[in-house]
Amino acid sequence: MARRPDARPPGGRVPRGPDRGGTDPRRGAGAPAPQRAGPAPARGESGIATDPGFVLLGEFGRAHGLNGEVRLKSYTADPTAIGSYGPLSGADGRVIEIESLRSAAGAPDLLIARIAGISSRNGAESLNRLALYVARERLGAPEDEDEFFAADLVGLAVVDRNGSPIGTVRAVPNYGGGDLLEIVPAKGGSPALLPFTKTFVPEIDIAGRRIVVDPPEDLFAPAAPRDPDAA
Repeated sequence: MARRPDARPPGGRVPRGPDRGGTDPRRGAGAPAPQRAGPAPARGESGIATDPGFVLLGEFGRAHGLNGEVRLKSYTADPTAIGSYGPLSGADGRVIEIESLRSAAGAPDLLIARIAGISSRNGAESLNRLALYVARERLGAPEDEDEFFAADLVGLAVVDRNGSPIGTVRAVPNYGGGDLLEIVPAKGGSPALLPFTKTFVPEIDIAGRRIVVDPPEDLFAPAAPRDPDAA
């Protein structure tokens, strides 16, 4: 879930945080980036992906090793919480049961998963790019108006106060300093990170599928090269 208080709640909810000022919304060169731009699965859908009664929790990536393990991109606030909801629904209609999870190198929301019934690399490869969903009723409801399901924010159009298009929300990462919106620019180019606070994100219209932001002018400007002579 995405929300704007300090605490980051469990599961798929994230808070829109308080405004602190002085935050640089641009991603540093070493910050990890989510893998995909949006929740649409690459394979045949069962209708779950477009059903408002289901919430996207994650997506499988490539097989890991030879014994059935597979990479898993988690969209829950606590990445490992994706394993706490019991059996999940794949976008192709199959039931997915996560047996174990461990962290993968490279990004805090990238995990290595072992799935019930999958014991070979070929089986793990059959899961590649399969999106995972859970019934919304199993997540409970946001506790206040500034709390949102992270999956509901992914894919929303981003516009400025005048309604001019800026881009699309690709992910809602948190690298330890608060929730961020990763925005893919409408005109192409590299994505940028915007702090998920009321100052930068004054309006969220889930039903209207858009977010109104007040970004800095240099939101998509490339990070300045580091001066090797700087102290």
